[in-house]
Amino acid sequence: MTKKMNYALWAIQILLALLYLFAGSAKLILPVAELTRQIALPGVFLRFIGGCEVLGACGLMLPGLLRRRRELTPAAAIGLSIIMLGATVVLVANPGVGSPLMPMAVGLLDGLVAWGRWNDLKQNWRGTCLSPSQS
Repeated sequence: MTKKMNYALWAIQILLALLYLFAGSAKLILPVAELTRQIALPGVFLRFIGGCEVLGACGLMLPGLLRRRRELTPAAAIGLSIIMLGATVVLVANPGVGSPLMPMAVGLLDGLVAWGRWNDLKQNWRGTCLSPSQS
């Protein structure tokens, strides 16, 4: 992976992590009545999504910063892209609530991070893994 691509992925990861920390913590802090005012989804489900977003934000940043279990970063990005796919579907099904373009764009950025970090891991594993004949 080139340095430019690595810097670009880190910039995207930082922005996504901040976005998910903000959105997830808002879902965890706001009263349930406030959360369910615009969208008729169960409050417990919205709290669950908020917790997933906060944990996903940690998964985007901590493995790379700590240099441990870096395979968790693409897994977190895939999980967050699934959440954004669900948000896009909900907004398409409820046209008056909001535009589905934002969650769709964020989900695509999650997919870009997952692809970029997964390819980086594959390249690094090729050089460090032992084949059965070498062990």
